[in-house]
Amino acid sequence: MRHLKSIIYICLLPLAVACTPSVPKHAQRVGRNVSTTPCYDDATLPPNIAPLNFMVDEEGTDFVTRLYVNGNGGELVLRGQTVSIPARGWKRLMEEAKGDTLRTDIYMRQKGGEWKLFRTRLNPVAMEEVDPYIAYRLIEPSYVSYEHIQICLRDVTSFKEKVLVDNMMLTEGENGACVNCHSFQDYNRTGRFQAHIRQNYGGTMLGEGGMLRKVNLKTDQTLSAGVYPAWHPRLNLIAYSVNETGQVFHTRDTQKIEVLDFASDLILFDVDRGDVYDIDKRKNELETFPAWSPDGQWLYFASARYEPTTSNIDAELDENYKQLKYNIFRRPFDEQTMKFGAKDTVFLASALGKSAVLPRVSPDGQWLLFSMGDYGNFHIWHKSADLWVMNLQSGEARPLTEANSPETDSYHSWSSNGRWILFSSRRNDGNYTRLYMAYFDSKGQVHKAFELPQKDPLSGQRLLKSYNVPEWLVEPPEFSRNDFTSSARHKALQANYKGSALLSPEEEETGDEGNATNLTDKFPAPQSSRIDY
Repeated sequence: MRHLKSIIYICLLPLAVACTPSVPKHAQRVGRNVSTTPCYDDATLPPNIAPLNFMVDEEGTDFVTRLYVNGNGGELVLRGQTVSIPARGWKRLMEEAKGDTLRTDIYMRQKGGEWKLFRTRLNPVAMEEVDPYIAYRLIEPSYVSYEHIQICLRDVTSFKEKVLVDNMMLTEGENGACVNCHSFQDYNRTGRFQAHIRQNYGGTMLGEGGMLRKVNLKTDQTLSAGVYPAWHPRLNLIAYSVNETGQVFHTRDTQKIEVLDFASDLILFDVDRGDVYDIDKRKNELETFPAWSPDGQWLYFASARYEPTTSNIDAELDENYKQLKYNIFRRPFDEQTMKFGAKDTVFLASALGKSAVLPRVSPDGQWLLFSMGDYGNFHIWHKSADLWVMNLQSGEARPLTEANSPETDSYHSWSSNGRWILFSSRRNDGNYTRLYMAYFDSKGQVHKAFELPQKDPLSGQRLLKSYNVPEWLVEPPEFSRNDFTSSARHKALQANYKGSALLSPEEEETGDEGNATNLTDKFPAPQSSRIDY
């Protein structure tokens, strides 16, 4: 049997060599970039990213693609308008390209015509790798039906994808469920996970080491159950916003929908003890989107002040939603006392006539990444939304022009080494969010963004679902979708309300911000950051 295997291998080897396409010896150079889907021109790549398959969007009958690092190294030569790159060859080529540049030559000709060679595509390849996994939600933007939701895991070094949670497994006839707001502690290094279930089998699912349980975070003293989560980087604590959210539908606006918080506060949940504490509970303040600093000593969040003039704030905000301008704040946290200190003002977007949300601090603690739009907090619906970065040492803030687009650029996260950002964007068609990543170098400069590679390069046009809440992971979760579904059917444990987590609860009552530190007062945003959308 051993000899038979050897004979088969020898017989196949000449056939494989004979089928390998060759590069045209003579070609007329074209002084422009070739058009492809997706477009990867000039993007800096991680050395461990999946193959960048693409479709050549040019009128031709024959196509040859050559990928190489330099003339003396290895290369891949592929034939066809759809370029599907073999995984093994791609991996070897990217190992060679690490710290160098990947070059792509694309040749094309009409039937019987001369070959044309487009301008060489150059992709710098970084030394730093990207985290191997991302978790995200796939959802249909149907506005009236939400059952067809999945939380998925993707290995970005390949095209492997698996479903972690399938919402339809919890939907029973007219009893619909909605699984949302997944979150992992410290890039899933600890194996701790959480996600909410709304309506049928409602509760917050908590996981650790593959074990899952369900908790009801709603108490008589809080607005709602936990909504937007933020795991402490080390302790078994989760900060949440609690929100009373509603929707307003537009009839003439292409943005279609407005999502509003009519009320919102911040709470802290002690997972081990099952206790809930108030963090921010200020009258006429709408606090949301908490996020911890990587050292666990600060809690960042977004907040807008709205002074109602009537007793019906819902009706007021339906008309005045464009007046909501969110700013970014933070509170110090003492791990020994489990208490928060006075609120600091980090970035006053309202001073620019804008609204800033979703603060995310880089793993080295130096940079603050956030989303800024014209108004409101649900920027995934706002065409004006762009990514911004702030240097927390100097206070300088600027838009990430190299990564932004004319369409919506919103929900974002840092890789564990702080060298890559992942975000959702509607730049493809203005309707569906797709995932993009960009290199963030050691000097604080972001490089051109590129779309998450797919096995089918046209999947970004064909998939009628949106990618939502993308998060980097260094380890895959230990539970399966069957584990999640089974545990979700159990009765939820009730959390206990334990009062305020503030060192000075009277600050909560008065709403006094007179002692707040304002980083943008000390270090105003540069004139170049005051852009029009």
